[in-house]
Amino acid sequence: MSPRGVATPDVCEQLFAAAERVVEKHGPGALTSRAVTTEAGCAKGLLHAHFAGMDEFVAELCLNRFARTAAKARSLSELVGRHTVARNLDAVALALFDSGGPAISGLAMTRPGATLRIRDALEGGAPGFDAIQQAITGYLREEQKLGRVAETADPSTVALAVVGAAHHLLMTSWPGTPDPRPAMTRLVTTLVAG
Repeated sequence: MSPRGVATPDVCEQLFAAAERVVEKHGPGALTSRAVTTEAGCAKGLLHAHFAGMDEFVAELCLNRFARTAAKARSLSELVGRHTVARNLDAVALALFDSGGPAISGLAMTRPGATLRIRDALEGGAPGFDAIQQAITGYLREEQKLGRVAETADPSTVALAVVGAAHHLLMTSWPGTPDPRPAMTRLVTTLVAG
């Protein structure tokens, strides 16, 4: 536990990771500021020192994870011509499920205030599923130029299918349900194979 008055390095990430662990272990109903700070091993008031309340905290957690996955999707451009197309796409698709993706997505749905904040941020240009879809489309077009994706494939439709399926799996998975990752991997492999 960090003593009072001592700076906690990368506090937001520490709190976000703790929240993900709480939700994964105990479900969305267990997420309270006290549960998060206890899990993080930090002072009880630290969450409220950085966030106006739990709705803002949950919204920022979700937006942070969207941005992280969007950055990973944008990095696909560095992998053009390397590894396999399926492997590269699978890594991005599975990133949506890292760090408690299904549990966190479900958590946002249980907090209307957080949902509104997320929607406002996405409408304001924060990276979300759209940014991920655009990055995948661009990547697939570049791979298509190299002949690694069939000429008959429509990159924007494949990207929509990957992102749409990931979104569906995130919204229909919660702690205790089967792991959605194998289904996502099968879908990516099938789409890339044509």
